[in-house]
Amino acid sequence: MTAQEYTATGMPGRYATALFELAQESNSVNAVSADLDSFATMLDASEDLTRLVRSPVFGAGEQIAALDAIFAQAGIKSIAANFIKLAAKNRRLFAVRDMIGAFRALAAQARGQVAAEVVSAEKLSAAQVDRLKAELKASVGSDVELAQVVDPSILGGLIVKVGSRMVDNSLRTKLQNLKVAMKGVS
Repeated sequence: MTAQEYTATGMPGRYATALFELAQESNSVNAVSADLDSFATMLDASEDLTRLVRSPVFGAGEQIAALDAIFAQAGIKSIAANFIKLAAKNRRLFAVRDMIGAFRALAAQARGQVAAEVVSAEKLSAAQVDRLKAELKASVGSDVELAQVVDPSILGGLIVKVGSRMVDNSLRTKLQNLKVAMKGVS
């Protein structure tokens, strides 16, 4: 499955494709990418924001009001802000992470790159990111735009996603596999 096929499928792909086309028309792909990355970073850092985005308890009006305040504070003013608020208005805010991932894949493809995501228990150093990009480039055959997500719950190791492929080398998964194997022995 190519990056284009990945992003063109499902509701997040449709939203991301519309946003990408709008960003291209207004020559603001880089600004939109930067704002989406800022919002994704805020989502990773704030449990309250994640709750606002994911919980069906909050109405669209409450979500939009909160997003307006967050965007004003963070300086997010581009098409990305309107896009995220539109997702909230349409009760699709719960899928915003997938929409951002799909947008990243489209933007990377337009630059002749492949979008990838790495999940780690701690923030990777610049040297580790460079090494990972080099390994992924050797594997997929083109430059890689790497999005980083920090998830302490994986305990250690990495989860790497490139398009529809995923390699889960996390300590959490290894421990779960060991637990399953141990149950089979007894």
